[in-house]
Amino acid sequence: MRKKSPLAVLILPFVTFGIYSLVWIVQAKGEMVAKGAEIPTSWLLIVPFASFWYFWRWSEGVEKVTRNEMSGIGALLLMLLLGPIGHMIIQSKFNKVA
Repeated sequence: MRKKSPLAVLILPFVTFGIYSLVWIVQAKGEMVAKGAEIPTSWLLIVPFASFWYFWRWSEGVEKVTRNEMSGIGALLLMLLLGPIGHMIIQSKFNKVA
């Protein structure tokens, strides 16, 4: 995993009207797949109900990559309920692994 500033992950979505959040999710997905996580294609993000399944698989990848330091359900709740704040917390966990 590449180290990124958690503060940038928090602020850039507001500056780019949410586009950076999608970019961050797709980039993190690629890095997690390189570490052995099984996450489907990111095109599922634009399909309304399939995006929830994608986020579930993505959060399972977080659990695998962080070596159970963050649970999949915890990552999913952070992403869905807190948005960029959750992304910042997840990125800080990624930075510990990197």
